[in-house]
Amino acid sequence: MASLDTFASDPLITAITADVKAYMANYDASHDWSHIQRVLGLARHIYAHSAHRTSLDLRVIHLAALLHDVGDRKYLSPTSPDPTTAVQDLLLSHGADPDLATRVQTICLGVSYSTEIKNPAYTAELVARYPELGVVQDADRLDAIGAVGIGRCFTFGGAKTGREMAGTMEHFDEKLVRLEGMAKTEVGRELMKERTRRLREFMGWWEEEVGFAEGV
Repeated sequence: MASLDTFASDPLITAITADVKAYMANYDASHDWSHIQRVLGLARHIYAHSAHRTSLDLRVIHLAALLHDVGDRKYLSPTSPDPTTAVQDLLLSHGADPDLATRVQTICLGVSYSTEIKNPAYTAELVARYPELGVVQDADRLDAIGAVGIGRCFTFGGAKTGREMAGTMEHFDEKLVRLEGMAKTEVGRELMKERTRRLREFMGWWEEEVGFAEGV
C-alpha cells in the first residue's frame, strides 16, 4: 500500500491538510478529522490494489479525499462559503493550478450519494471522466458502513437530527445496505461486501433485542 507520507513534502497538501483539520473541528464526531483520515486511508488502499492504477492520479485522490466534506450541505450555515466553489477557492488560495482546483472540486461535488440518486447517469459520466471520483466515493461510502459506519450513523442521528434510535435504524434500509451495489471499484466492492454483512448482522441483533418491548 502507498505510504501516507508520500506527499509529506508537498507544500499544497501540507497546507490543505492543516486547513481541513481546522475546518472539520466544527463538525460532530460523525464527520470529523478522524473520518477524513479513514477515507484517505481507504482511498489509498483502493488505489494501491487497483488493477487500473496507471489511469489514476494519486495526488488528485489524496486531495479529493482530504477535501470531500468541505462545503457539505448538511453542515452549511448562512455564512458558509459557496459549497459549489469552496474546495476550488481553497485550493486556489494556496496557489494550486486552476485545472487541478477545478478537477478536485468536481470530484468532491460528485461524491454525494443524493446527487447520484437524483441523476445516476450524470454520476456515471463523471466517474468515466474522472476515475479518481470512483476511488474517493467508494472510500467515503465504506466509512458509512460496517462497525464504524454504525457508530457514525447513530452519532449523526443524535447530533444533527434529534431522531430516535429507531429512526436511525430506518436509515440502514433506506441507504446503507444499498451502497454495496453502487460501488465503482472492484476493491471497494469487495470491502463493501464484508461491511454490508456486518450491517445486516447488526440489524438482526437490533430486531431481536427491541423485540422484547413488543406488547409492553
